[in-house]
Amino acid sequence: MYESKLDTLVERYFNHIERRITVSAGSVLIEQDGYNERLYYVLSGELAGYFSEDGKKQTQVFAASKGAFIGVHSFFSGTWTASSTVIAQTDVELAWIERNTPAVEAGKYGPLTAQFMPVMVNELSRRQRRAMQEALGKEKALQKLHTAEQMTTLGQLAAGIAHELNNAIGVVSSKSERLESVIMGLLEEVHPEASQFFDFGLMQGQKISSSGARTRGRHFEKYYGLPKDLARELARAVPTDYLNEHWLKRPEEAIRYWQMGRDLHDLRIASKHTVGIVKSVKQLGRTDIDKEEGLRVNDSINQALALLQSDLRRVSVRFSPADLPLFVGSQTELVQIWVNILKNACDAMRETDSPAIEIQTRVSKNKILVTIANNGPEINEATRRKIFRPNFTTKKGGLSFGLGLGLSIVKRIVAGYNGSIAVKSDSEKTIFRIKLPVEDEHGQA
Repeated sequence: MYESKLDTLVERYFNHIERRITVSAGSVLIEQDGYNERLYYVLSGELAGYFSEDGKKQTQVFAASKGAFIGVHSFFSGTWTASSTVIAQTDVELAWIERNTPAVEAGKYGPLTAQFMPVMVNELSRRQRRAMQEALGKEKALQKLHTAEQMTTLGQLAAGIAHELNNAIGVVSSKSERLESVIMGLLEEVHPEASQFFDFGLMQGQKISSSGARTRGRHFEKYYGLPKDLARELARAVPTDYLNEHWLKRPEEAIRYWQMGRDLHDLRIASKHTVGIVKSVKQLGRTDIDKEEGLRVNDSINQALALLQSDLRRVSVRFSPADLPLFVGSQTELVQIWVNILKNACDAMRETDSPAIEIQTRVSKNKILVTIANNGPEINEATRRKIFRPNFTTKKGGLSFGLGLGLSIVKRIVAGYNGSIAVKSDSEKTIFRIKLPVEDEHGQA
């Protein structure tokens, strides 16, 4: 409709050879605040409009090409004053009318302003859209600036906190290493047999899940005639279904020394992880994250499980690792991903009978796929849409998402690797799926 009216107007008013001009590239057609009594129609070429506030740097406010009108505001407002400077970007051919151009068949079509009403309305609409786009652009720029300022402040605060934490964890780490050495030395000196159990716990830690320990414990209880609790503790320590004579000679004592070694092993892992967390905190506000090659994603999941032993004590955990390509990234960030998801699962299953977590890894199309499922309460759709937002938290209906930071951190880390994370939930399971891109040439993990 508008196009047909426009074609009619062009035919009536801009089809006269005597009212055509050519403007060379770089020439000024209209000066801002200058006098203009013409309405131009662009036949060919390109122009741009510039606005300058108080004689300062000019800012481009519009571009015009074939079929555009120039000078609409100054012509129809009756002020005859241009609101911007218009400069030809290429050689331009223009047709024009001026203030005293008579209306064609005014008795039939009305005065000039009435005939050009569609042009004026279209121009106002175009300017409104441009103003909205500029406003949105400014709002986004302000948000980015505000975020950058927040991150700078956060980075400064984090650096101070990280310095203090680093000193404290440094003491914990060094003293735990000294304890390992001192205890091992004492045991080798006064109780050589016990040192092997301590060393086994120190080097290996606890590899088996709680559900696996229960299953193996029942086997030990039945096969070796051991008390239930002792059989389960031995199942936590011994990685096979066979107990040799060393474990069976004094099992209570063997377990006690193994637990000492295991606890120091866990302390070592926790210290190392905390150092990594502190390092990550120091990097808040920075875009450059230290990365390393040859990371084993399965190992990072095992580390997360070790760190969450107390939370997972009543949870049945089944981990099905696949052969994965080595990954380039931050070990600490990977552990953070799994710790946050697993911790949220534990919190969500607090009131669940027989809580269970299933973890699977596999590789497909140059992506490492990690699936973490739990049998906790369903997360409704409204909550699923929000749980990755910063500061979102809920503790309703058995669900708990901590301080509202964990899953937003997870999403940020995963996105940093050009990966993705999605959550699916129903009455039976809640499943988190994480995809991390990998390179073809890496080895297997």
